[in-house]
Amino acid sequence: MKPQPMPRADVVIVGGGMAGLTLALQLRQENPDIDIRVLERSALPPPEATHKVGESTVEIGSWYLDRTLGLGDLLVERQLRKFGLRFFFGAGEVDDLAAADELGASRLLPVRSFQLDRGIFEADLAVLAAQRGITVTPRATVRKVVQDAAAGGWRVDYRLDDGEARVGARWVIDASSRASILKRQFDLALDSPHKVNAAWFRIDGPIDIDGMSSNAAWQARVSGMPRRMSTNHFMGPGYWIWFIPLPGDRTSVGIVADPSLHPFENLRDYGAAGAWLEREQPLCARALAAYGDTPMDYRFLRGFSHDCKRLWSTDGWALTGEAGVFADPFYSPGADFIALSNTFLTELVGRSLRGDNVRVPSLVYEQLYKSFYWTSMSIYQGQYPGFGDGRLMALKSTWDYAYYWSVLALLFVSGGMTDLDTMRRLEPTLVGLQKMHRDMQGEFRAVATRGVKSRGEGRFIDQRAIPILLQLNGELEEDASDLPARIARNAERLERLESIVRSELKTPGSVGACELLGDLSARLS
Repeated sequence: MKPQPMPRADVVIVGGGMAGLTLALQLRQENPDIDIRVLERSALPPPEATHKVGESTVEIGSWYLDRTLGLGDLLVERQLRKFGLRFFFGAGEVDDLAAADELGASRLLPVRSFQLDRGIFEADLAVLAAQRGITVTPRATVRKVVQDAAAGGWRVDYRLDDGEARVGARWVIDASSRASILKRQFDLALDSPHKVNAAWFRIDGPIDIDGMSSNAAWQARVSGMPRRMSTNHFMGPGYWIWFIPLPGDRTSVGIVADPSLHPFENLRDYGAAGAWLEREQPLCARALAAYGDTPMDYRFLRGFSHDCKRLWSTDGWALTGEAGVFADPFYSPGADFIALSNTFLTELVGRSLRGDNVRVPSLVYEQLYKSFYWTSMSIYQGQYPGFGDGRLMALKSTWDYAYYWSVLALLFVSGGMTDLDTMRRLEPTLVGLQKMHRDMQGEFRAVATRGVKSRGEGRFIDQRAIPILLQLNGELEEDASDLPARIARNAERLERLESIVRSELKTPGSVGACELLGDLSARLS
């Protein structure tokens, strides 16, 4: 009996999670005739009980899922609309959350974002992929990837329940998250200087943030959605805690901490985490105690931040999502990194399959992506000691949001990031903005070393009342046809904001964050 010829594909994606399936959908959308195969080691569709970090999306990731991939109706029907990011300071010393300081929006900002149940979402993506002619193979454990001209460029060897299999491919893309098949095989791993630990778990019920106070005035100062629909952060020196609502009235809870201030032993299991919460954030501990001492699941990661020597090659291999790099979950950037890497790879693979020379685009796109990674890292590295300082974080978050919306998000939603001519024109301005941003992070880092722990005084810092934030978020919805002019205008705004924030950082911290931001808002009007 003749041996069967090896099947071949244009693209083989290793990993059928969010990164791999969205990449497959984007590749199919932009290149309708190519053969795409996804190899996923677990059963598909995944159970809806799947729990993965990355439930909260912000503007780049939300735009990618909603507008780029056209999944808006699915997100509205199956997931939850998000009420932005919300932060509480001094909550560990009060019995009523209204007595803490609150940083967030009083009403929804213009660009919509979502809270995702990854199990439900990835199950839906797997169905969509099959409907669009993408071959998805479950329970396929990849053993090795071999360069093989006879196989079309690459050969992927994998194991199924009923034996060994292989497939040839012109491109192999690793979307296997932290399993990172290609990173290990090609020795691409780089250590990260950002050493932070995390633990996360789910509660089978809602955590009612508004129910943490009976103060009617406090409850009324936000409208349109309950606070529970935000990604809620309880902040302290060296740590932050998240509460994220999930479909089905479940709640994701996470603790992220700098081990130099909060040793990993505090997070080793649910009992230890509960005892730590009793000490640091009794309101959070009380809310969780109502659901007993056994969560739906409990997971942790030591030193979760990681880097990579290279992310893709003109030889026809690439990494995307967490298989490549990961910075930190603060500000919820996980879907952003997927959006950016997938968009660069869709452009790169499409050009390659059309026979174009992709050497220059490959180098430029990787430089841009790594630049985004290191810009993100500067936001986190050495900053955790300042996370309990409400005044510092009011200034820092205003700068971080403004830079993100005026530069990074605008480049993405406009499509400018993959336009080489546009990026060449913008390069001098972008290099200057990046330096300004890193210098500002150095200023925040210096203040963070003081380790201030703010006392809650019931103040509300409404991000909708800060003109530059409301304007920049809303302008993402506008036509960005003249991108260089938009970036130039935003650079001027950031220069003004930089001057004001630097001045305020030098002012003694006796002025409350609320009064400080009110003054800042007036000067930015």
